[in-house]
Amino acid sequence: MKLKKTMTAVLVAACLTGGVHAQESGTLKKIKDTGVITLGVRDSSIPFSYLDDKQSYQGYSVDLCMKVVNAVQKHLGLTSLNVRMNPVTSATRIPLMANGTIDLECGSTTNNLERQKQVAFAPTTFVTANRLLAKKSAGIKTLNDMKGKTLVSTSGTSNIKQVTALNSERNLGMNIQAAKDHAEAFLMVETGRAVAFAMDDVLLSSLASSSKSPADYTITDEALSIEPYAIMLRRDDPEFKKIVDDAVVALSKSGEINRIYHKWFQSPIPPKGVNLNIPMSEALKAVIAKPTDSGDPATYAAK
Repeated sequence: MKLKKTMTAVLVAACLTGGVHAQESGTLKKIKDTGVITLGVRDSSIPFSYLDDKQSYQGYSVDLCMKVVNAVQKHLGLTSLNVRMNPVTSATRIPLMANGTIDLECGSTTNNLERQKQVAFAPTTFVTANRLLAKKSAGIKTLNDMKGKTLVSTSGTSNIKQVTALNSERNLGMNIQAAKDHAEAFLMVETGRAVAFAMDDVLLSSLASSSKSPADYTITDEALSIEPYAIMLRRDDPEFKKIVDDAVVALSKSGEINRIYHKWFQSPIPPKGVNLNIPMSEALKAVIAKPTDSGDPATYAAK
C-alpha cells in the first residue's frame, strides 16, 4: 500500500511537471529562457504604432501589447521582462513573425482568413474599412473615378491586393504603385505623384490630420472592404495564444480598452498634439462586448 501511494505521488508530480513544461513550450519557453519579449512595431501607423519626435515607439496597439506583456510576465513568474522593439513593415511583419524574430506584432494589421494560414491573431481590437484618400481638387468620390489614374497603396497590405483585383475586374486601367510604408504613400499624393491612396480609413484620417494642410484632403464614403485589426502572433502555439487572448479579453471586460481608445482617438496625441476625434464605431463596440478573433469580414458587418 505504501509503495502504491509513493508511485501515485510520483505520477502526480510527473503530471504536474509535464503541465508546467507544456505551458512553457514554444514562445513562452523562448521568452522565459531569454528574459526578452520582442514586439514588432511600425514607424508611421498613426495612432496605432509609430515613432514620435523623441524616436520612441508608441500608440494604441503598443499600449495594448504592453498589457499583454504584463500578463506574460505574470504567467511566467518573472520579476522583470525586457521588451525589445523591432521595426517591421507591411511586407516584413508576417515573415518576421514566422521565423521567430518577433513574438507579438503591435501595429495596424488586418486579421483575415488568408493570413490565418500563416499566423494567428488575438481578439479584434479595432474595425476599419478600405477607402481612398485624395486631394479635394481631384474630385475622387469612388474607385471608378480613378479610371486611368495613378493609385498608390502600401506594399504587403491586403489593401493593395484588393485594389489590384478590382482594377482588373472593373477594367479601370489604373497605374497602381506600391509604397514602402504609409508615410511614403501619403507623400506621393501630397506631391502629386499619385491621385489617391488606398488604405484603411483610420490611417488615412490620421495621416491627413497630421499633414501640413489637413483641409486639402478628402476620404471617400465608398468602403471597399471591412478590416478587423488584431495583435498578431505565431500559429500553432495554443499556450501562448491563450495568455494573449485572455489578456485582451480582460481589457474588454474591465473597460480598460475604452480608456486606451480615448487616449489615442479622442485626445491630443504626440508629437503635434492633434486630436483625431474618431468616436468608437458600433462594430468595435460589438467586438468589445463579445470578443472574437474571426478573420471573416462578415462577422463585423453591420447587423
